[in-house]
Amino acid sequence: MYKKSIKNIIVILAILMIGISSFAQEKVEVRPYTIATTVEKLKKDYPFIKPINPLTSDSFLAVEDIAYKETETSVLKLDVYYPSVKTEKKRPAVLLVHGGGWISGSKENQRIMAQHLADYGFVAVAASYRLSLETKYPAAVIDLKDALRWMRKNAETYKLNPNKIAILGTSAGAQLATLIGVTADSKLYNEKNKTITSAVQAIVNIDGIVSFIHPEASAEGEMAGFWLDGNRDINPKNWKEASPLEYVNNETPPTLFINSAQPRFHAGRDDMVKILNENGIYSEVHTLEDSPHSFWLLHPWFETTLEYTVSFLDKVFKNSEK
Repeated sequence: MYKKSIKNIIVILAILMIGISSFAQEKVEVRPYTIATTVEKLKKDYPFIKPINPLTSDSFLAVEDIAYKETETSVLKLDVYYPSVKTEKKRPAVLLVHGGGWISGSKENQRIMAQHLADYGFVAVAASYRLSLETKYPAAVIDLKDALRWMRKNAETYKLNPNKIAILGTSAGAQLATLIGVTADSKLYNEKNKTITSAVQAIVNIDGIVSFIHPEASAEGEMAGFWLDGNRDINPKNWKEASPLEYVNNETPPTLFINSAQPRFHAGRDDMVKILNENGIYSEVHTLEDSPHSFWLLHPWFETTLEYTVSFLDKVFKNSEK
């Protein structure tokens, strides 16, 4: 009788926890995250802003909406932009990761940056990944590692140098890009493909945190908790595991930080730079004065973001022997 009562209590508690979890997930508000919605949101405080527009140029070619991975719930696609000049020389490449709080946004937000990078001679790939409404962490990480492997599998088609690949992310995409950059071929993510590496040779972090558990990350809450399958106090394992700062060491690739003037999005950055400096790894930090988050989708900050990115990648890849 006693054991049956205990069992009933456990069942009731489990049902209550499921109900609480469902209620918490229903509270998460998903707002469209596009260039247009960003302009609408920020124009009151920044009346001078203008949206960035697609680049038209004969210097690059585009192949969009290529299916690179099929999961149980979706078909993931990517866009490739690459220089139109025919050459046997392999070009450096960049995988671009969109932001949106791990719950919204799309690869289309990265298309314009990808076009400009292709115009500068890079092979630029903007990839989709599974968002938190579809599935939780670490699915997005695994998807993007698979996108890197797709790039290497198709290196000959796009004259892509598999030894010179950078990963660039914005906002939540920057957190993902940095995490991927510091966990190459990791047992943590059960990476079984030993013939094609998920390593990158450079990281570009555009206004994304590098730790969920750093004191500076106290503002991270609802969106992060939804993606990480529980708030900080409920699922501390995932919050720590998904924090790039936990893995920074002497094998971390050169890293570029381009940040807004909003301190929230710098969480853990300075500590990461300190570790990089201690290990003699090249890094740059640029904070754009008086800029909002999502500045990379807007004029007048897009041009500066592009210039910093191209300059950094040229330094890193031109100094590379491979």
